[in-house]
Amino acid sequence: MGSKLALVPGERTMKTILTLMAVAAVAVPAQAQQTPLREAVARDYRENLGALFDHFHRNPELSGRETQTAARMARELRALGYEVTTGVGGTGVVAILRNGAGPTVLVRADMDGLPLQERSGLPNASTARQADAGGVEQPVMHACGHDVHITSLVGTARMLHARRANWSGTLVMIAQPAEETISGARAMIEDGLYTRFPKPDYALAFHVWAGTAAGRINVPDGIVNASADSVTVRVRGVGTHGAWPHLGVDSVIVAAQIIVSLQSMVGRDISPLEGAVISVGSIHGGVRGNIIPEEVELQLTVRADNPATRTRLLDGIDRVARGTALALGVPDARLPIVARSTAESTPPTLNDRATAAIVRDAIAARLGPDRIGDRPRTGMGADDFAEFVTPESGVRGVFFWVGGTSPERLATAAGHHSPLFRIEPEPSVTAGVEAMVVAAEALLRRP
Repeated sequence: MGSKLALVPGERTMKTILTLMAVAAVAVPAQAQQTPLREAVARDYRENLGALFDHFHRNPELSGRETQTAARMARELRALGYEVTTGVGGTGVVAILRNGAGPTVLVRADMDGLPLQERSGLPNASTARQADAGGVEQPVMHACGHDVHITSLVGTARMLHARRANWSGTLVMIAQPAEETISGARAMIEDGLYTRFPKPDYALAFHVWAGTAAGRINVPDGIVNASADSVTVRVRGVGTHGAWPHLGVDSVIVAAQIIVSLQSMVGRDISPLEGAVISVGSIHGGVRGNIIPEEVELQLTVRADNPATRTRLLDGIDRVARGTALALGVPDARLPIVARSTAESTPPTLNDRATAAIVRDAIAARLGPDRIGDRPRTGMGADDFAEFVTPESGVRGVFFWVGGTSPERLATAAGHHSPLFRIEPEPSVTAGVEAMVVAAEALLRRP
C-alpha cells in the first residue's frame, strides 16, 4: 500500500520528509533481522535442541525426584537471561522474563519419567535406574514424551527472548515435577506459584501424541482431559483355612464382587452421555493358596468429564464397597475402608474457548492451515495442568496436542506408557516450539 506526500514548500514539508526517512531507516533493518520462525527453530534444533533432547531421553527421572533434570532446565533458562527460581513445589523450576507492560502468560512443561524398562530399540534408549519414593530401585524411561515437552520449553524460551520486539508483557516458564502422579502442579501452587511470582492471565501447555502424525497441531475446544482420582479400597474379611471357607468371610470373594459392582455403577448409575471410568489397576491380598486372607487391597483410578459426575463416582465407590460387603456377611466392624488420595488428584482440563480460538487462528495463520489437525478424543486421559486453570483461579488456559509419529509408522505406533513408546524427536520438538511461540505472541500482542 503506497502513500503520497503533498509537496508544499516550507519547513513542514522538510520535517515530514525527514521523519519518513528516519522511520524507514529503523524499520527496514529491524525487519531484515526477523528470521522466519520455522527457519530459526530448525537451526536451533540442529545446534542445541537435538542434543538436549538426547540428554533428557537418556536420563529420565521419576516423579518428584527430578533433581538432575530440574538442574539442567534451570541452567538452560538462566543462560538465556531469565530470572530462575528452583525448588518450587519440590523440584519445580520457575523462569521469568519481563518485557514491558502487558498480560502475563505461563508456559508449562512437565518433566518426569515413568518406572518402565525401555524396549523401543532406539540407540539412545534409557538404561537409567532410580530409587522410587519407597526406596525400591526402578528402571526409568520417558514413555509419555515429557522429554519433548521440556526440550521444547527451552526452545520456546530462546525464541521468545530473541523475538522480544514482537510482544509485550511477562513470561512465566515452568518445568513442573510429578505430572505422572498428578501431584506436581498442586504442589507448585501450594508453594506460592501464584503469589511469589507474577500470576498469569493465561496458561499454555502442550502434549506430544504418538497417535497423530508428527508436526500436526490440535487445539481442542472445551473439555480436553478428564479428572483423575486415585482411590484405595481396603477390603476386610475374616481369615480362615482354605479348606474350611465357611468358618470365615472370604475377602477375595468380597473384593471380586466389589470390582464387578463398580462397573455396573458406571454403566447404570451414570448417564451414558457422560464420560466416566472406574478402573481397578492393582489387587493385593493373601500369601498362599490354602489361606483365605483377612484383607485385600484394591487400587483404583477414577475419571470423569465434569465435577458433578466426579462426585457421584467417588461417593458411589464408598456406597458400593460397603453395601457389597454387608451383603456378603462382612461384620459391621470390618466393613471396607475407602480412601481417596488428596495428593494424586486433579479436576478436568477445560480449555477457555475464546482463548483457544485465538491460539488456533494464530497457528493456522502463521504456520499454515495444513498444520492444524483434528485429533478426536479417544479416552479419559488426565493431566494436572488443570490445576493451573481452575475456574477459581481466573486463569484462562489452553492445552493443545502436537503429533509425534511419522505417517508411515502411525498404524503400528506404541501407545503412551508402553515400554515400546517412541516418537520422532525433531518434528515433535520443533512443532512444539513453533506452536508455543505463536500462541504466546498472540496473547502477548503489542498494543
